[in-house]
Parts: sequence; C-alpha cells; structure tokens
Amino acid sequence: MDKLDEIFAMQKSLNDYIITNRKLDFTKEQWIQKGSLALIDEITELLNEVNYKWWKNPKPINDDAVKEEIVDMLHFFVSICLYAGMSADELYNIYIGKNKENFDRQNGVSKKEGYSLKDNV
Repeated sequence: MDKLDEIFAMQKSLNDYIITNRKLDFTKEQWIQKGSLALIDEITELLNEVNYKWWKNPKPINDDAVKEEIVDMLHFFVSICLYAGMSADELYNIYIGKNKENFDRQNGVSKKEGYSLKDNV
C-alpha cells in the first residue's frame, strides 16, 4: 500500500467511525456539500495563520500551525474524494492527465485557448 492509498484508507476509517458513532445519515450530495464547506473553513483557518488580513497587524507565522491546517484541508479533501466515489488510484490517474493538460495549455498545444505563454508576449 502506498502513502496515498494509506491516507484514503485511514480517512475512510475515520469517516465510517464518525458516521456510526454520531448516527449520521446524509446523501452523497449532502456529504460532498458538507465536506466542501468544511474544506473552505480549513482554507480560511490557513489564511488566518499567514496574515492575509492586510488591515491587521501581522503576527509571527507559526509553521506548525500552518502545516496542521494543511493536513486538516487534506482530511476534508480526501473525504470529498471518497464520497464522490474516487479512489486514490483514480485521483492519481486523473491528476496525471490534468497535469499534462495544464502543461499543454501553458505550451500552447492544448485545444483550450487563452493559456499559452506565447500569447502573453
């Protein structure tokens, strides 16, 4: 089992534990909505750790807190993947394809227009 598979298995175990012990019963759509909102909340918590509020005096950045928020984001991201029926392998394979497409866009060899660096000159 690779690390991504292990993360997916651990998250599934946590999700199942919470569902069982809290007696939750949501639809797939509701789980994805709730996971997305939770992910947004974790992104906001990360932003708060890195002084995004330009109208406030900045505080020293706590690297450990930043890393913890990133891991919290990963928890909810993987949960969303699981509720959407996506495995670690599927996420990996879709990512590989999308990464190639993103490079193709930057290099002007994609069918999608408006991304080429050549057009930016």
